[in-house]
Amino acid sequence: MGYNLDMTRTFRFEIDEFYHAYNRGVDKRVIFDGEMDKKRFLKLLYLCNGSNPVNLRELPKGETFGIDMGEKLVNVCAYCLMDNHFHLLLQECSENGISRFMQKLVTAYVMYFNEKNSRTGTLFGGAFKARHVDNDQYLRYLLAYLHLNPVDMIESSWKENGIKDLARVKNYLEQYAFSSFGEFNGRARPESAIVDKLALPDYFATPREFDEYLKDWLTMPKDFSHKFNYD
Repeated sequence: MGYNLDMTRTFRFEIDEFYHAYNRGVDKRVIFDGEMDKKRFLKLLYLCNGSNPVNLRELPKGETFGIDMGEKLVNVCAYCLMDNHFHLLLQECSENGISRFMQKLVTAYVMYFNEKNSRTGTLFGGAFKARHVDNDQYLRYLLAYLHLNPVDMIESSWKENGIKDLARVKNYLEQYAFSSFGEFNGRARPESAIVDKLALPDYFATPREFDEYLKDWLTMPKDFSHKFNYD
């Protein structure tokens, strides 16, 4: 099953530039039925980011995140998986790297999901969307936007009404295993091999500075949904 790129895109991916890539399920359907699906997608984030071929039907046995995948296609700077969509902050680091990476990633995941659920057809709502992160303010914004997405699952109106229990929210973010929050918050785990924070500007010298940055967004909610007009 191939994966068509978005022919309406008005820019070309360029090496060293940053991009926000995202997509959701067709008709906003669930694309991750549980933790097993999200864990599969995390493994694919690592395995598809290289010049070496991937067996789309059978992942390697044992520790996935130490395998040599060849020449890297992109720097995955941050990510977040939600039940019906995903967000990736990518930096192109080889010619056509983002296009090749996304084609491998989405093809592999759709094949897995359809086979597991005995289904056929489209899973995502068209080709992945991408936006050029063309200024520093936007790049910093995305590091908050991506990592605070899971808050919606426990306090759906926090952007409008504020956080009711800050300690509960912070604990939830720290325990949520399907974003790169842990890598920015100083946690060591096998999935850290997915993320290349060194590709980013040095915004946060310590995990505490990152924590304070997100706390500012949590305690003084800003307009996530309309500032950059996301779908």
